[in-house]
This record gives sequence, structure tokens and C-alpha cells, in this order.
Amino acid sequence: MRAIVIGDAMVDTYLWGNVERISPEAPIPVVSVNRRERRLGGAANVAINLQSLGATPVLFSIVGNDENGQCFKKMIAEKELPVDGIFEDSGRPTTVKSRIIGKGQHIARVDEESTGLIHAELEQQIARAVLQEIERNGADVVLFVDYDKGLITPGLFETISNFAREKKIPVAVDPKKRNFNLFRDVDLFKPNFYEFLEGTGVQLKKGDLKGLENAARDFKWQQNIKYIFVTLSELGVFVSNGEEQQYSPAVIREIADVSGAGDSVLSVVSLALAAKLTSSQMALMANLAGGLVCESPGVVPVDKLRLMKMMKSEKI
Repeated sequence: MRAIVIGDAMVDTYLWGNVERISPEAPIPVVSVNRRERRLGGAANVAINLQSLGATPVLFSIVGNDENGQCFKKMIAEKELPVDGIFEDSGRPTTVKSRIIGKGQHIARVDEESTGLIHAELEQQIARAVLQEIERNGADVVLFVDYDKGLITPGLFETISNFAREKKIPVAVDPKKRNFNLFRDVDLFKPNFYEFLEGTGVQLKKGDLKGLENAARDFKWQQNIKYIFVTLSELGVFVSNGEEQQYSPAVIREIADVSGAGDSVLSVVSLALAAKLTSSQMALMANLAGGLVCESPGVVPVDKLRLMKMMKSEKI
């Protein structure tokens, strides 16, 4: 399957070390760093997950004209992913999230980013490139991965989603607050529980599945969405098509790190959507994939062989 990924990509940096004392300057731990690691994050992590699952992803994103941007492109090339869709914006830095980890514990995170919307000329360049890629090589699914960093504008989304709809290509979205109500007429809409509450303004307690069912049904009709897919972290996932609802409880696992779990879930359910699997199959696969990546520290792609083995045992 060919998957077009449009979204905010970033560099995830990890500083690993030991904590042996408290700073004399403030009541905070001093981390003696012994290892530094850089990984692809955000929409790039979605692309890697799709690749790990056997799909052919094509990523469209932006970086700054800086050292981190060059590092990002190098890492993309090392993953044997095309770099043609990575555009430079000299007016912003490459998004970097630096996580500081001491004795296996996540101590702090430092973000370097710009969240302003991209300018009109760059928006048009990216839209043209995406449409040309689809015309030239086709696509089985289009994914919008929104981290509220400014890449996904109303014009960019509408141009690409309308084109995909004309070509009968399913569109999947992982939304954030700013553009939450922008995403209309899509096939899959995948917020987490708190993003759903924040975006809709609905007040619900976690675990109120009846309330979530009603709110999801209302939002689905309002936005003309085929599937609303809400991840509930330790409670599992909820899927609604407006007429039928599917709740799948989480697979109990030893959690090391939840970073990147949403990217893995989006990748799995988007491919399941393109393959025309049922909502119950999508929910079960998402739970298995999310649980697998949470077993490993940091942002990591889902392991295809382990996922297939677990799917077989669950008779999916």
C-alpha cells in the first residue's frame, strides 16, 4: 500500500544519564548525561510506522534551514524514505523535542519550535507536490498528522482532501485543538480522549462510554465523518460510525513509555481502513499496536512480526 503522510514532523532527542545529586542552584536533579540519541518524531514517526508495517509511505513536511533540519533529512534518507517532500522554511526552526531521562525516569522535556501557520507560497508548493505525487504514483490512503505546529492550514487540507475524495482515496486525520473543527468529510478521525473533549467542548468523565457514544455520534454527523476513533489510553479504544459503536478494552501490558503510541495506532488503523477491515478489527489491531510500542522506552515504530503474531493469537 502507498500512504501519503502530510503533517508536522520533528526530531525527538533523548539525553540519557544518571542522577546522583541535587543541584545547589535549585531543588532539581542533576543528570550526568552518558548517551544522546536522535529519532524521527511526529508525522515522520507515522511514516516510519507505516514502513515498518510493510506500506510505502511518502512524507510531506517542513523543517527549518538549520542544523536540526539537515539532521532530520539525513535520518529520513537513512530510513530509505524520499526526501523530496521535505520543504525548508527559513522563517522557523526545525521542531525538536528533547527528553531528559535519568535512571530510566523521564525528568523533563525541552521543546524548540514555531507554531505559526506556514506562508501561502509554501502552502501552495506543498499542495502541488502532494497532488503531483498522487497523480504520478497513486495512493491507497492519505493521512493528516496535526501537531499544531503550523503546517496544516485550512487551504492545504481542503485542497488535498478534496482531491483525494475525487480519486476515492480514504483520508485519515490525527487532530489537535487549533484545527479540530477544520477536518470535515474525512473517513477516519482519531483524537485521544482529552483531545476530543477539548475540541468539542463536551464535558465527560473518562469511562463514561454512553456519554462518549452520544458525543461522538453528534460530532460525526456535524462533521460528516465516516469513523470516529477515540483512544482511551489504559481503557482501550472506542470506534463509532454513527450507527454502531465498538469499544475494545486495552490489552494489559507493562508500560515503559507511552510516547509515540498514538502515531502507531494511527498508522495501523489507517492501513486497516484502506484494506476495508471492519471497525471491530480496527479497534483490536489498534489496541495491540499501541500496547506493543508502550513496552519500549522512547518513540519507536510498531514491530510488524510481533503484531502479526499477536493478531493471529487473537484470531484477527
